[in-house]
Amino acid sequence: MTNPKELEQRMRDREMFASLRIMPGAWTIVRLDGRTFSHFTAGRYEKPFDQCLRDHMTAAAQALIEQLNGLFACTHSDEISVLFPQKWDFFGRRVEKIVSIIAGLASAAFTKACSEPAHFDSRVWQAASIEEVIEYFKWRQADSARCALHGWCYWTLRKEGLDGGAATRALKGAKKGALNELLFRRGINFNDLPVWQRRGVGLYFEACEKTGYDPIRNKPVAAKRRRLKVDLELPMGGEYERLIKSVATPGFF
Repeated sequence: MTNPKELEQRMRDREMFASLRIMPGAWTIVRLDGRTFSHFTAGRYEKPFDQCLRDHMTAAAQALIEQLNGLFACTHSDEISVLFPQKWDFFGRRVEKIVSIIAGLASAAFTKACSEPAHFDSRVWQAASIEEVIEYFKWRQADSARCALHGWCYWTLRKEGLDGGAATRALKGAKKGALNELLFRRGINFNDLPVWQRRGVGLYFEACEKTGYDPIRNKPVAAKRRRLKVDLELPMGGEYERLIKSVATPGFF
């Protein structure tokens, strides 16, 4: 008869795991993408943008930032990026644990929000300074604008009767100006579209005052609290840089 302790040891010896950890002192950003979301969203959401999909992605981002002590998150399309504190020590900063748990939590939160099973993958991005963190989020915001412009052009052509291949060929190699002109000729000014479609949705905590009551002094008192803000009108440029730096700075509240 097999000794239970020997059996357990043999089984554990076959477990595969990586010991990779995030570097000490590095800022941690986790980026998630929906798996096969092009197929998943077909028939479920309006193209090129759907407020329901936006809200479901926001729900997933909210679960991550609230449950795992995130500082800032942004989401566009089927993507979420979350910034964590510089000294974040989740599971000892083990990358394998971080990416698996975060992908699982996002998948569960999104599934709960939309009542359809969906799943995400995730990867870790490290930054040595707050300036690199800012560069990362400006990069993702630029990608949001690029994808939004292309998506509006693609689905405008599709709704005019072109199939997927023809629409793709029509847009191949087109520059930003030509894409804007394509929409403008059809009465669509890209810069007038909702900000969240062009820059994504941001989530971060902001300071607020809450009125309470002091029974000892027998009078109302103001207490400083924080609340999660879902920002549908993220700024650009220097204002966006200042926003990210402010929510990432210790002692901001």
